[in-house]
Amino acid sequence: MKKVVLSVVAALAVSAAMPAFAADMPAKAPAAAPAAPPSPWDIAFGSALMSDYIFRGVTQSAHHPSVAAYFEPRYNINANWQLYAGISGESIKFANNAAAEIDFYGGVRSTWGPVVFDVGIWEYYYPGGNCYAVGVVTFPDATCLPALFPTGNVAKSVVSFYEVYGKVTYTWTDWAFGANFYWSPNFLNLGADGEYLSGTIKYTASDKMALGPLGWYVSGEFGHQWLGTSDAFYGNGLFPNGIKYADYNTWNVGLGFTWKVFTLDLRYSDTDLSKADCNAFTSDPGAVLSSSYVNPINQGFGGVIAPGSNWCGARFVAKLSADLTLGSLK
Repeated sequence: MKKVVLSVVAALAVSAAMPAFAADMPAKAPAAAPAAPPSPWDIAFGSALMSDYIFRGVTQSAHHPSVAAYFEPRYNINANWQLYAGISGESIKFANNAAAEIDFYGGVRSTWGPVVFDVGIWEYYYPGGNCYAVGVVTFPDATCLPALFPTGNVAKSVVSFYEVYGKVTYTWTDWAFGANFYWSPNFLNLGADGEYLSGTIKYTASDKMALGPLGWYVSGEFGHQWLGTSDAFYGNGLFPNGIKYADYNTWNVGLGFTWKVFTLDLRYSDTDLSKADCNAFTSDPGAVLSSSYVNPINQGFGGVIAPGSNWCGARFVAKLSADLTLGSLK
């Protein structure tokens, strides 16, 4: 009986102490709310400074330095599909005195394992150009300034155009292989259609091969530009209705160094265009006159002396750029 009484007393004591013990215990944290799904939106943006703006082997800045910037919103439909649109700009120096290139573009990217497909449309807009021509020209500019170039070259005021394109990239370990195709019905508003096909290759060094804090890569491209026949504005004595521009090959190879968001790209670029064919294509106002530059599409002054341009020749280009996305800043 004594043991029973002691057990009851002990039970009452423990029961009385439980509220105080429970009060000293930490409260259980409420269940965490489920994490919000990541936003399907992202934005890529950046800028660059380059010693020359080379586009498919041809200078767009008369071999002068150029600055560039871009802004590209992106929408990820799912893990495999991305929509994008963007605007970019570069400083240039064209034969018609246009000083800026403003690009509007958009498309869709599709990723399937190591393969990425990209299709879209690109508009190249060159504001502020002037028309230069010899004699009376009614097509396509109603009025033109006299051709003041000592070369006798002519230039339209409007050279804006668009291209549609398709790209594919395959990544294997540290290597990336690409193919690109662009088509325009009126390349640079010359009246000639244009198609460009190229292959690219890039090796990106792994982290264990980094040069201290610097990553690095080597890359190259080989491409072919097809060009049709110009309209009458660019015709000559032999071909008054228009000249058939020379198709050409272009290639580049370069070494790049990366640090955080910055890239320094050192690149060699060249084409197989002759100086005469380059002049016919670019209307370079600073071309050099010589009898050796006369050919059927580059007649110059009566087919006796003609200008030759170095705008399509070999060039070494250094480019410093910064590229970011909103996602990388979060």
